[in-house]
Amino acid sequence: MKQKFAVPLKGAILSSHFGHCDQFAIIDTEQKKIVGETLKTPPPHEPGLLPKWLSQMGVTHIISGGMGERAVNLFKERGIGVSVGAPLIGARELVESYLNNSLENGENCCDH
Repeated sequence: MKQKFAVPLKGAILSSHFGHCDQFAIIDTEQKKIVGETLKTPPPHEPGLLPKWLSQMGVTHIISGGMGERAVNLFKERGIGVSVGAPLIGARELVESYLNNSLENGENCCDH
């Protein structure tokens, strides 16, 4: 099965706040293996914009440190799965952990 992950980054690691990242790692997978990765600079932060932008790229899942409940619901409405509370590590490691069913999600570090 093909999946496309979006991981918000601050530098080279997961951004603790989804909407204020520097870049997104867009990671393509097939048969539980990473087959491609690109970095995309997001448009300026505006409520409701990122769900549309990421869905237009074909993203099927987001791995995040923290995300507000409204944003989570907007992604779910577009058929995009959301994992919050992920550890602040690199994007490839996060996606590989997800694919191997070993991604440990902690507390959602977004408080709104």
